[in-house]
Order: sequence, then C-alpha cells, then structure tokens
Amino acid sequence: MQSLGGYLIPGGIAFIMLGIGLGLRFSDFRRVFLRPKGILVGLAGQFFLLPLVAFLMAWALPLDPMHKVGLVLIASAPGGTASNLVTHMLKGRVALSVSLTSFNSFGILISIPLYLNLALTWFLHTETEISIGFMDTFKEILFTVVLPVVLGVLLHEYGPREFIKRLQQPLRYILPIILFLIFSYALFAEDGGSQSAAFLEHFWLFIPLIAFNVGTMVIGFFLSRWSGIKHDGSYTIAVELGLQNAALAIFIATQVIGRAEISLIPVMYSSFSFFSTWFIAWLLKHRLHERFGISL
Repeated sequence: MQSLGGYLIPGGIAFIMLGIGLGLRFSDFRRVFLRPKGILVGLAGQFFLLPLVAFLMAWALPLDPMHKVGLVLIASAPGGTASNLVTHMLKGRVALSVSLTSFNSFGILISIPLYLNLALTWFLHTETEISIGFMDTFKEILFTVVLPVVLGVLLHEYGPREFIKRLQQPLRYILPIILFLIFSYALFAEDGGSQSAAFLEHFWLFIPLIAFNVGTMVIGFFLSRWSGIKHDGSYTIAVELGLQNAALAIFIATQVIGRAEISLIPVMYSSFSFFSTWFIAWLLKHRLHERFGISL
C-alpha cells in the first residue's frame, strides 16, 4: 500500500504547478519555442556545465570518495518543481523554466546512468546498473507538471478574470509554504531525522556545496548573457542551474546503488539550495542590473 507521502507529495507538487500556470498564457510557451535559444543554453548548462564543474571539484578537493560520487550525482539530476516556483516568485521567464523542467526530466534518463557510472568507476572503482523507467517518468511529469500547468493556463485564458486575478497574490505566499511543507516531510518524516547527526559530523561539506551552487549559477548567468539571451532569461537559467532534483538523487543513492553515505550530499544540498538559489538569483536580477547597467 502506498504511503501517505506517496499521495501528498505529488498532489502538492501538482497544486503548485497549477498555481504557476494561472500566471501564464499559451503565448508565453509559443515565444519559448519560436526562440529556442533559452532552452538550448539551459539544457547545455544542466547536462554539460553542472557535471563538468562537479567532476572538477571532486577531482580537486580532498573529499571522501562517497562524497565525490554524491556531488556528481546531484549535478546529474537537474530540474524539479522548486526551480519553477523560484522563477515564478522572481517574475522570471516561467514558461522557459517549465519547458526546461519537462525536457530535463527525460534527459536524466541518459545523464544520470552516464555520469554516475563514470563517477563510480573513477572514485569507487565499481559500476552498477542504473535504470530509470521511461513510462514512470512520463506519467510523473504528465500528472504533476504538464497537465496542472495546462489547466492553470486554460483557467487564466478562459476563466473568470477577476477571480483569477484575486487568486494570484495570495498564491505567491501559499505556494512557497506548500513547497516547504513537502520538503520538510520528504526530508524528515520518512527519514526520521536520521541525517541530523551526519549533518553535524560533516558540516564543513556545506562549503564546497555552497560554492558549487553559487558558482554554477553565476557561470550560467554570464554564459547566457554572452549567448545573447535577455536578462530575465539569463537569471531564469541561473535558477535552473542552482536547483537540482534532490529527491531523485537521494532515491538513487539509497535504493538503486544502496549506499546511504552517497545520499548525504543531495540531502545537505537540498537543505539550503532553495534559499541560496532564490537569494543569488535575486542579486543577479536586481543588483547586477543596478551596478553594471545590464539591460532588462
């Protein structure tokens, strides 16, 4: 029988995506696909830049081999609803963010087995068969991302305008609270808080993890600008690089590989990355524009 979290977490994510969809129009997605540079640069950053930086840091830093693999694992699992919500909160290009989430959800079917097996071979001198089901992934994305967003857009386009408009302001506060509750449940309720001791013992690991988070966001932002992407698209891509699918990374570490030590890195990363990504993206959006005159 499926646990309570097995219903609450997908339901909560679907509600968040419905709320995000209420602020979008179909024309937003048309613009994304008519000018696909943002998608191409974003996907390149997620599937090439993130793993490259992770491998370089794992090679250069005196980390435990398990933690080296964990760093590569979290870098190989981009995406997730959190990035859509942060982009929504910062009034970035939400349609671009949602589109990237949909694409990278299928890209990880290749990236995680490829990069993770490289990391296991180089750092632990072992290999394992990693399989992520295509149909399971398709159904998860369809029911928690695509359909809720489409329903939200339909309500925005054809629903009662005044009612939808009144909903949008409180949703800006309600949606982050729901995501926080989902995160708290996933991190503590099902784990029983057993990671707390590991957090204290390996507290110093936050230093390279924060460096990875901030560094990849800043690099991604400037690469996007140099590629000719506008300011709002660039900090949207930075958000996509800052937030990873930690839940999937934890599942693979504990259930597929069977090494709970590897899961410490994605657990620690997920504990701060939502807040740090929002803050760095806010700085990129506002302060960089003010100080360096970057055009919006």
